[in-house]
This record gives sequence, C-alpha cells and structure tokens, in this order.
Amino acid sequence: MKKYINFINYLMMAVILGLDIWYILQGGLWLKTLTSSIFVLLGIINLIYAIKSKCSLKFPIILVVALAVAMAGDVVINIDFMSGAIIFALGHVFYIIAYSFIEKFEWKNLIFASAIFVPSLLIILLLPVLNFDESIMKVICCIYALIISIMVGKAIANYLKDKSLCNLMILIGSALFFISDFMLLLDVFGHVNLTGLFCLLTYYPGQILIAYSVKHYVEK
Repeated sequence: MKKYINFINYLMMAVILGLDIWYILQGGLWLKTLTSSIFVLLGIINLIYAIKSKCSLKFPIILVVALAVAMAGDVVINIDFMSGAIIFALGHVFYIIAYSFIEKFEWKNLIFASAIFVPSLLIILLLPVLNFDESIMKVICCIYALIISIMVGKAIANYLKDKSLCNLMILIGSALFFISDFMLLLDVFGHVNLTGLFCLLTYYPGQILIAYSVKHYVEK
C-alpha cells in the first residue's frame, strides 16, 4: 500500500475538489453529502495505511471520527442550521482530542486560542452587519467560536512545538476550516456577497489537508 498511497491521496483530493466545484455550480444536498463523504473516505484510507504501518492509532482513529461528525454537520446544517452548528462544534471537540494525541494538551495552548477567540467574539457581538433572529443563536455562535478557536490554537501550538509536515497540514487545514466558518457566519447572518462561495472554496481544501495529515503522521 505504501507504494500507492500518494497516488490514492492525490486522486481522492482531485475528486473532492471536482465535486466541490460541481456543488458550487449546481448545489443540492445529495451532492454536498457525496463530497463530504469522500473526505471521510480519504481519512479512512489513511487510517488503513496507519494500521498497516503499525503506528499509534489514537490520532488517526479520533481524526476519522471528527471527519465523520463534520460530514454529519454538513448534511444537518442544510436542514436545521442550529442543529448542524452543534454537530460541527462536537466535531471540533474530536479534532482537539485528535491533535492532543500528537502533542499533549497544555493550558498554555489556550493563549493561542484566546488570541483567536477574543476578536472572533467581538465580531459576533459588535459587527453591525450580523443579524441574529434569535438570541440563542448568537449564544451558540459564541460557544462555537470558542471551540473552533481552541482547535486552531491547538494546531498552532503543535506546529510551533514540532514543525513536522503533519503538523503543518493540520495547521493550514484548521485555519482554512476557521476561515470557512467565518465566511459562513457572514453569509447566513450578514448576507454578505460572495461569502458563501469563499466558504466552500476554503472548507473542502481544509478538510482535505486535515485528512491527508494522517499519511504524514505515519511517515514522520
């Protein structure tokens, strides 16, 4: 499998990006579900590679769980936004746990998370263009911002501690995920032009890089 793992990864990435563009042009829940299922499959393929390589499986297994939960969020958020946001938040918790199996979670990691969360919170609370129909939705967005900020903060801390290719993939992927969610916030609650497009153009590449990080985790 080692001989073909790069080819398989690149092929799956091309399929995901192709489906992403198709979804942008056409839309449709079935197409979004299919696109998201492929990045879960990409994670599973790299998990199998990890199993065959006989390396520690804690990170790859939890990461695949996180990818699967994110896929569920992709589907549900199109049906009920609040429920989808909660599922996505749960997915970020699994990402944090997965990243913590690479480098043990330390409280100083929250310094990086705070640097991301504080401006995010101010944007949610103070940006005039955002219009939340229900106060509970604003609360959920604030909690969500905290969780994803911890995820990105952990990715930053991991990379600064060990500048491996695996941690770089995770850092870039997590940052793209954050940008995607910020674009989604502006799209849904601010109706800002083109933010929906930029959400999709950053979300799937971010998930690709996170799923692909397992391959570099095995080989580092």
